[in-house]
Amino acid sequence: MAESPRPKVYAIDGVIPVIHPSAFVHPTAVLIGDAIVGPECYVGPNASMRGDFGRVVMKRGANLQDNCTMHAFPGMDCVIEEDGHIGHGAILHGCTVGKDALVGMNSVVMDGAVLGESSMVAAMAFVKAGFELPARMLCAGTPAKILRELSREEIDWKREGTADYQRLAVRSAKTMALVDPLEEEEPDRPQVDAGDSVPLFKKKQG
Repeated sequence: MAESPRPKVYAIDGVIPVIHPSAFVHPTAVLIGDAIVGPECYVGPNASMRGDFGRVVMKRGANLQDNCTMHAFPGMDCVIEEDGHIGHGAILHGCTVGKDALVGMNSVVMDGAVLGESSMVAAMAFVKAGFELPARMLCAGTPAKILRELSREEIDWKREGTADYQRLAVRSAKTMALVDPLEEEEPDRPQVDAGDSVPLFKKKQG
C-alpha cells in the first residue's frame, strides 16, 4: 500500500497556502496562494481554494466537499466559519458562511452574501450578491428567498453530519492511501468502517 500523495499546493506572488496539521486535504484538491485551512477541517476530492485575488479561509471543523470552489475578488475574503458545512459541487464567491451554517449541494453563494449562524441554504439554490440570511433560517430557490426558521431537530441533524465529516478527516489522514485496484471482488469483502456515522436522510427521517 503506497503513501497517499500530497495535495496540490501552489504559491503565488510569494504567498503560500496554509494547512493545519489536523486537517485533511484530498490529494486531488488544489490550493493556491492566500488559502487557509484550519484545524480539523476536511477538503474533498477536486475541491478548489483559489487565493489568487482575495483570501479564502476555512475555520475549525469546517468541510468543503467534492468539486466545490472557493474564490473572491481582489480585496475581498471568502470565509467558512467554524463548523461550516459545504455540500458537493457548491460554489462560494466572496461570501461568508457563518458558524455552523450549511450550504446545500450545487448551490452558488455570491459576493458579499452573509449566511448567519446555524442557517441553511437548500440544494441548487442561487444566493445573490449582498444577500443576508439571518441566523437559524432556511433559504431556497433561484434566486434564493428566505422560507422559514429552522427547527432544533434540523439544526441537530446538520451538526451530526458535520461531525461525520470531522471524523472523516481523521479516518482519511490515518487510512487513505494510493493503491492499485483489485482485479476481482474478494469472497468476504469488508465494508468501509464509518464508525458511528449514519446516513443523513435516515437521521432526518428517524
